Amino acid sequence: MLPVLALLLFLSGISALVYQVLWLRLLSLTFGVTIHAASTVLAAFMAGLAVGSFAAGRLADRTRYPLRLFGAVEILIGLCALVTPVALAGVHHFYVGLFSQLSGATAVAGFVRFIMPFVVLIVPTALMGATLPLVMKSSLTRDDVVEGLGARAGLLYASNTAGAIAGALAAGLYLIPQVGLRRSFLLAAIINGVVGTSALILSRMRERAHAPAGSAAIDPDAKEDGTALSRSVRHLVLAVFAVSGFASLALEIVWFRVLAILLGPSSYAFTLMLATVLVGIALGSYLIAPFMRRRADWLQILAALQIGAAFVALRSFNGLRRPVHPPDWLEPLVPSSIGYLVPAAMSSIVSILPTAVFLGLAFPVGLRLWAASGGDDRGTAGRIGLFYSVNVCGGILGSIAAGFLLLPRLTSHGSLIALAALFLLSGLVLQGALARRRPLVTLAVSAVAIPWFAASARDVPTPSAFPRYSEGRPVLFHEEGVQTTVSVFGGPGFGNRVMYIDSHHQANDQPSMVFIHSRIGLLPALLHPQPRRALVVGLGGGATAGALSQYPGIQVEVVELSGGVVRGAEHFAHVNFDVLRRPNTTIRVDDGRNYLLRAPGRYDVITADAIIPTNAGANNLYSTEYFKLVNDALAPGGIALHWNGAGNAQEYVLILRAFVKAFPNTTLWGDGKLMVGWKDAPALSRGRVEALLGDPQMRQVLKLMNVERFDHLARMFRANPDQARTLAGDGPYLTDDRPLIEYFARLPPQAPADLAGIKGDLTTILRP
Repeated sequence: MLPVLALLLFLSGISALVYQVLWLRLLSLTFGVTIHAASTVLAAFMAGLAVGSFAAGRLADRTRYPLRLFGAVEILIGLCALVTPVALAGVHHFYVGLFSQLSGATAVAGFVRFIMPFVVLIVPTALMGATLPLVMKSSLTRDDVVEGLGARAGLLYASNTAGAIAGALAAGLYLIPQVGLRRSFLLAAIINGVVGTSALILSRMRERAHAPAGSAAIDPDAKEDGTALSRSVRHLVLAVFAVSGFASLALEIVWFRVLAILLGPSSYAFTLMLATVLVGIALGSYLIAPFMRRRADWLQILAALQIGAAFVALRSFNGLRRPVHPPDWLEPLVPSSIGYLVPAAMSSIVSILPTAVFLGLAFPVGLRLWAASGGDDRGTAGRIGLFYSVNVCGGILGSIAAGFLLLPRLTSHGSLIALAALFLLSGLVLQGALARRRPLVTLAVSAVAIPWFAASARDVPTPSAFPRYSEGRPVLFHEEGVQTTVSVFGGPGFGNRVMYIDSHHQANDQPSMVFIHSRIGLLPALLHPQPRRALVVGLGGGATAGALSQYPGIQVEVVELSGGVVRGAEHFAHVNFDVLRRPNTTIRVDDGRNYLLRAPGRYDVITADAIIPTNAGANNLYSTEYFKLVNDALAPGGIALHWNGAGNAQEYVLILRAFVKAFPNTTLWGDGKLMVGWKDAPALSRGRVEALLGDPQMRQVLKLMNVERFDHLARMFRANPDQARTLAGDGPYLTDDRPLIEYFARLPPQAPADLAGIKGDLTTILRP
């Protein structure tokens, strides 16, 4: 029976993680990709798990058929999850409708962003939280004793976690890009249906053959090696696992931030980090399960595990100093399309896996100590449910605290030390509970662990000092903020200033780079007959917005995801016209897509600064749905420019097709990567452009983009709408449902887009 239950929990874990990834993706389309939105979604997900675990634990002790109840819960999970895309679409329309009636309602926006994920996700996630206590209760028999609970808990918890690994990898590496979000929901729901039906059949067979399942009773007088744990010590164990849940989830966010610096902010970095954590937890639980039937001083073992977790966590950054590459013999065996994933996976394993194994070892031990030691008014399943829910509640607080408090105030370096210290403190507190029985051991552990930890903490490297990141240059600005890690390097003897966002080059003050970004800002304004209001999505070093702000009579709004980028742009005032202080410019820290959903007006010009399309979440600003949102935000006669940052020919066409779907009147400029969408038919007046060039002030402005005569502009023109549509051709394109470009490892390697042969005739769009 136990192997079958483990298999059912494995499959249940697959569907649960698939849903989590899909929900986060869908909610980001409405609420943005900010850390606030992600933390809220994660908190909503885990709050449901906590509620469901607690309620199911109490209910399981009152039912004679917990396995039958588990089957019904699994079927309900699938049905609820199938409804969530429709419910989230309703949330989207409600959100947009609300802000079409309100203006300047930032506080309301924050409240709606916080509360709506809870409303939508609380039912399916609560049902998910109910599964583990119900199956654990189903696994117990009348012959089970204290030792049996720990062994079964370890095996079942590990199986459920192993399923979560498979679900995270399946969703992050295959389902989203290849199957799409909608069909992935259906596939996960089918898994729930299979699990639920199997559980119902198994319960029926078991009822016919034996007494009702779940009728086990743990002997309230059971001893642990002759020593029963007191009620206060058992509650201490429970408190330790609340702290452990807090530190574990907070560590995941810290690790993800540092992995983004090392490996780049791709969708794969998060998937690999999450999978590594889950592998470690599953491995630890599997390893300790066979030993849980033995009599031992499990409280001493738990104290040692918590202290051990502190020291391995403290060393985790050492494995992230530089990417870990596979041995030479393995490289020929790895397909080139996924070559990026190998060093990323190995770096995750070296740095994160050891700590995660300790977490997996500790969970079954803590559960045994809490749920099966001494008397208690609650039944076994109730104690299991309470233990799990307390651990999850700690995780909720940890995920929120890491993003909103620890990283902004302590940076990743300080956060790692603080979280490792929590593990050390919890271990020492448990050791203190053993002081009466083992005073010398307790004294020795404290005398060695504390100074050793202090010495080890001094050796924790700071991410800004990673060789790949700093390259030995002076740091002018470094901020690990709520949203991103932003650094500006440069100084005397080191040439130009460079801004990095999560280890990716974002901006510099080289004349060639300033020209590129100035053209992104000024070109759509020059093409528009009379631009008065403009929106720039993305600030970077500020050259785009700064150049656009020089256009006479224009009001510029800039929406930037990261406050750290805004502060970093201060160091580029010498090339961005000090845009942060210009009276005709307003800076808003927000998600660009989310802001467009509730933008209070229409724009003559919308332009997007350079956004790397393969970055995590970038598809939200490259999909057809986003480009249609941009089109809707334009006033009549409005013009939008979007930089096509493709790295190869296939990526270029995917992006161009998405843009052309939203802007049938698309023209191409510059090197062919400046996609200009006209809300109406393209209409450029040569006389108006030449009149502008005749004005000394405008001439100086347009000189920023190397346009001093009309023929300079004509040379920039590459394709009219018919030519752009021909170049795009037919085939797949980027949508919210299938964000192909973010999952670049699945795209076959191709050469860069060859745009040299594209040359359009500007006279085809000239009007009197």
